Amino acid sequence: MEKFIGMHQLKGILTNFPRNIKFCFAYGSATFKQLNNQSNNMLDLIFVARNVNQWHAENLELNPKHYAQPLKLLGHRAIAKVQENWGAKIYYNTLVKIAGGYTIKYGVISEVSLIEDLLDWNDLYLAGRLHKPVKILVEPSGQSQLPTALVQNLHSAVHAALLLLPQHFTEIDFYKTIAGLSYNGDFRMTFGENKDKVTNIVLPQLLQFRQLYSPILQHFENYVDIPKLDQMAITCHQDTNPATKIHHLNQLPRTPQIKLVRAWSEGPRSKDTEDCLRAIAHDPECCEILEECLKEIVWRSSVTQSLKGIVTAGFVKSVKYSGTKIMKMLQASPQNELLSKSGPNQNKIDKIVETVKDQTERKETHKRIE
Repeated sequence: MEKFIGMHQLKGILTNFPRNIKFCFAYGSATFKQLNNQSNNMLDLIFVARNVNQWHAENLELNPKHYAQPLKLLGHRAIAKVQENWGAKIYYNTLVKIAGGYTIKYGVISEVSLIEDLLDWNDLYLAGRLHKPVKILVEPSGQSQLPTALVQNLHSAVHAALLLLPQHFTEIDFYKTIAGLSYNGDFRMTFGENKDKVTNIVLPQLLQFRQLYSPILQHFENYVDIPKLDQMAITCHQDTNPATKIHHLNQLPRTPQIKLVRAWSEGPRSKDTEDCLRAIAHDPECCEILEECLKEIVWRSSVTQSLKGIVTAGFVKSVKYSGTKIMKMLQASPQNELLSKSGPNQNKIDKIVETVKDQTERKETHKRIE
């Protein structure tokens, strides 16, 4: 497999699957550069279907070998039921060999379930994945709620990140905080993933993160100052007054808000959402309270989705896939140079930014969520 798969090849892969796809994107280390990752990587795809029952029925006809026993024998209804009722409402087929010599992992989710996660952060699973740059292979229809939900998800990520960050921070810190929203609390980060995964994702993709969030940050100019300079380690400033924190808390998705209220309402405290959020905004530990609530969401969805993967992928593939992850973790450098105790080395960061900038200018610009 080529180190990075181009858009033409990515769209060609879609011809192997049912056509009734409402939205599709590619992500991961086979699509975007990551630090300390030089191996040939499996391509990650997500298919969003209006009717997952029908999609699995058609895919079973086209690609029966993609499905593991015994679910394959039980049929598309059983597969759709497992998808919708377990984990993060997504069904993965992994370590799939297809024409062209590619190895892929693809997930299937219903349009309704994805919209719910984007708006409410019920699982913060694909919502978290879509906080980061992706390559969109099938654009969502204008008649769908997906375009609005995708943009709202990015707004929510900025509100959450600003609540988690101090008054002064760098642009790199900002994007690392956003990228880390769906990794903090993920039990796989304890063992199975590179501990520097967030840094390895963000540093080579700084310009892609900028392109993704530039139109979103135009709506936050009254709350944060992020200088528009090539040097991304320059200091940024945000308003951390309680009134601003109340605004950010009120704009968070429904599930984190519910968890914040529950965390604050232990004992005789008020359970009114507005009162609780106002009180949390004045609490010096506001950041820690929110962080724990988000970790709880990520922990639950990562555990249940991984357990579901044993059923959907089959025991042999699950062991093989997990083994590959662990090997990548062990092969990664024990400590990222850019995270030394003395702090990030400005010259190295600038060099990475310039390298990525030069590469980006030479490549075709792909559409992103705006």
